Amino acid sequence: MKRAVRRLCSALRWANLRVRQRAGRGDEGMTTSEYAMGTIAACAFAAVLYKIVTSGAISDALGSLVGRALDAPF
Repeated sequence: MKRAVRRLCSALRWANLRVRQRAGRGDEGMTTSEYAMGTIAACAFAAVLYKIVTSGAISDALGSLVGRALDAPF
């Protein structure tokens, strides 16, 4: 899990650097490789969030929260 977070942070830093480098140019938009890196970083981030949300403690807490919200008086 720590390795995945480190890779995600590294990918985000690289993508941020590329975007800042291109910001000084007159052309707009991203190249295909930049879209690919953004997609990979988003997927890695989604995978990390999925692992966190589906962990036992978090899942129980979210279930409890939703249950209390549904039972709230109006």
